[in-house]
Amino acid sequence: MDLAKNDMRLFSGIAASPGIAVGNLRTIDRRCARVDEYIVGQEGVAAEIERLKGAIAKTRVELETLKDHLISSTGDEHLFFIDTHLMILADERLFTETAAFIESGLINAEGALRQTIHRYREFFAGIEDVYLRERISDVETVIEKILCNMTGKAQAPISHDGTQTIIATHDVSPADILQMDRSRIIGIITEIGGTTTHTSILARAFELPAVAGVEGITDLLLDGSPVILDGLSGKVVVNPDRETFLDYLQRKRHYEYVESELLKAAVLPSETLDGHHVLLKGNVEVAEEGESVLRHGGEGVGLYRTEMLFMNRVAMPEEEEQYQVYSAMQQAIRPHPLTIRTLDAGGDKLLEGVVRVGEQNPAMGMRAIRLALSMPDEFKKQLRAILRVSAAGRVAVMFPMISGLEELRRARALLEEAKQELVQAEIAFDRNIRVGIMIEIPSAVVIADLLAREADFFSVGTNDLIQYSLAIDRSNEHLADMYQPLHPAVLRSLRRVVDAAHEAGIEASICGEMAGDPLFLPILLGLGFDELSMVASSIPRVKRLLRRCTIERAREITAACFGFSEASEVDLYLKSAITGSFEVSFD
Repeated sequence: MDLAKNDMRLFSGIAASPGIAVGNLRTIDRRCARVDEYIVGQEGVAAEIERLKGAIAKTRVELETLKDHLISSTGDEHLFFIDTHLMILADERLFTETAAFIESGLINAEGALRQTIHRYREFFAGIEDVYLRERISDVETVIEKILCNMTGKAQAPISHDGTQTIIATHDVSPADILQMDRSRIIGIITEIGGTTTHTSILARAFELPAVAGVEGITDLLLDGSPVILDGLSGKVVVNPDRETFLDYLQRKRHYEYVESELLKAAVLPSETLDGHHVLLKGNVEVAEEGESVLRHGGEGVGLYRTEMLFMNRVAMPEEEEQYQVYSAMQQAIRPHPLTIRTLDAGGDKLLEGVVRVGEQNPAMGMRAIRLALSMPDEFKKQLRAILRVSAAGRVAVMFPMISGLEELRRARALLEEAKQELVQAEIAFDRNIRVGIMIEIPSAVVIADLLAREADFFSVGTNDLIQYSLAIDRSNEHLADMYQPLHPAVLRSLRRVVDAAHEAGIEASICGEMAGDPLFLPILLGLGFDELSMVASSIPRVKRLLRRCTIERAREITAACFGFSEASEVDLYLKSAITGSFEVSFD
C-alpha cells in the first residue's frame, strides 16, 4: 500500500457490517437516475408508455435470468432477495403510477420514473419501524434497473481491480453481493442505506465489512487510493498516513483475533460455570442469516420477523408464497427450532391491500395483532403457512403486541380454524405447535399471570416495552438519554413477567436488544430467563460471559440492582460488578 503523507481524508457513515478492511478503493457509479425530464407533448405519450412497458419487461427477464443463474451456481438459499425485486416489479402500481405521471405531465418515461421514486420515498419515510422504512432501498434498486434499460446503460456485475478491493458506490444490491468475487472484494462503502437494508443484512451474513451513508464519496476523485474501512465504528479513511495505517492494522489484527477466539467457543454449551443452561438463539429476517446464527453458536431462531413479505404490495401474499419463504428459513437452521412471529406492522404505512384509516399515532393504532385480527382470512393464510412448515421441524408461532386475553383467545381461535382447514385438506402439520406471545405492552406485564395460563411461552420485546413503559420515543435523539433499559420500572416489569411465566410452568425469553448486550446478562440470568435471542454476531460475546458466571453470582448481582432507585446507579454498579467478577470491560 502506497501511504500518502499529507492528503489523508476521513469520512463518517453508519456501521452496517462489522469488521476492518484495508485495500484499494474502487469508486463505481452505475446510476442511471441522472436523466433529464422533458416535455414530450400529447403526441408522444403513447410512445413513452410503450418504452416504460418495454423496460419493465426487460428488467423482469434480467432478474429471472439472474435467478436461474444463481440457482445453478450458488443454490436456492439466496433467492429471497431476487424474489423481492421481482415482486416489486410485478406490482401494478409501479407501472400505473408512472404512466399517470407521463399522461398528466406530458413528460418522458425517465422523468416520470423519477417522480415515482420520489413518491415512494415519501411513503417509506413515514414508516416508524426502521426495518420496514429501509425497504425503500429495494424499490430504488428495481427502478434503477428499469432506468438503465431505458437509457441503454447496462449494469455489469461489480468487479475487483486485481487487488484487495474496497468498493465505493451509491448503492449495492443484494444481487451485486451474490455475484461478487468476495475473495478479492473485501469491503463495501455506500452513499445511502443503513443497518437493516437487505444489502447490510447480506453483508453481515457473508461477514463482509460495510459502511453505509457516506454521502458524496463517489463524486470525489479517489479511485485507486489506499483506503481503510472500519465497519465497527462507521469510519472510512482514504489515503491514511503511516501512523493511522499502523494503528488500524493493529486494530484489525486485534478484532480478528478476538473474533476467532469467540468463535472457538461457538460449539461449547451455553451454560454457566455451575451447569445452568440458557438457550441462545438468533433474531433473523431472511434465510441467509440462518447459517450465521448457527456458525456463531446459536441454538435456533427465537425471532423470525415476517414483515418483509408484506411490504409495498397491492395484495397480501398468498399462502404458498409465505410457505416457501418460511420453509427456506426452517431449512437454513435445521434441526434447530424456529419461532415465527406473525405480522408485526401497521396497515397505515405498510399494506397497500388493506383499507387505510387515518391515524394520528400509528404506533399505538391498528397494527400487529390488532391488524391481523381485523382481516381474519388473510391472517389465516399466514397461520396455515406456518403450520405447514411445522411438519418439517420444530416450529413455534408467536403473536406480537398482545395487550389482553381477548386478543390472545381470538388469535388462538383463528389458529384452530387454520388447523381444521389443513386437516380437511389432508395437509400435515404439528398439531401440538407451541403458541407464544410477545410481552411488549405494560398491560401485558400487569396481567402476565392471566396470559401465562393460555400461552405456551413468553418472549419479551424489550425495545417496545421500554418505549411504552417510559413513554419515550427511542428514535427521538432529544430523548435518547431517557431511554433506559435499567430503569427500575423496566427491571420490575421483567421480574413480574418471568415470575408469572414460571409459576404457570412456561418459559420466558427475551428477543429485544437487551438480550444481545453482555452488560445485561447477569440481570437476565438472575431474573431467570430461559432463553435469549439476539443478532448472530452478539451470541459469542454473550456466551463468553455466560460461561464465566454462576447462577448464584448472577442472582446476587440482580438482587443488588433492585436496591437502587435510579437507572444510572444500576448502570454503574453493574459495570463494576461484571468487571470485577468476570474480567469483562465496558470502557
